[in-house]
Amino acid sequence: MKIICVGRNYVDHIAELNNERPTSPVLFIKPDTALIGKEMPFIIPEFSKNVHYELELVVKINKVGKFIESKFAHKYYDEIALGIDFTARDVQDELKSQGLPWEKAKGFDSSAFVSAFVNKNSLENLNDIQFALQQNQTVVQDATSALMIWNIDELIAEVSKYFTLKKGDLIFTGTPAGVGKVDEGDVLEGYLANEKLFRLTVK
Repeated sequence: MKIICVGRNYVDHIAELNNERPTSPVLFIKPDTALIGKEMPFIIPEFSKNVHYELELVVKINKVGKFIESKFAHKYYDEIALGIDFTARDVQDELKSQGLPWEKAKGFDSSAFVSAFVNKNSLENLNDIQFALQQNQTVVQDATSALMIWNIDELIAEVSKYFTLKKGDLIFTGTPAGVGKVDEGDVLEGYLANEKLFRLTVK
């Protein structure tokens, strides 16, 4: 199982981090050790003083695929979840300033959280999925997949050009605006189409 993440897929998030809008999806990978175990909290790593939450829609691949066309991409996933791409922003900024890869900031142990999955057929419109994150009962991210630069099927097609997709692989589809710092004691709660999918504590 691999975790493939998409960066800079929402215009407002690109603006809030002062990044340039890409001409194709920005892709990076987290190792399987990045996945937080069930019922486990997120523990802030000692090497960062500024870890950010990034709420995302996550799709689980259901069969092997390579060079998948967008029009067939819907056949390669049945389930959608919410995920958090935890990012050591101070580490990332330092690496970016030196033109170095982001792995230390994005792929550290327990840097990826995934909620329970829901069947995609339970959602009315996959191109307009509403989702939100609350931090200590305050809404900090609230968006819809309609705001994506590249939709889910387009992302699957793009990813499969470079990485063979296998059953169980996870694709994090990018985060909207509203990312921010987590602190010890925080409670993060995620909502998909107004249904609460997770509650995650920060330690």
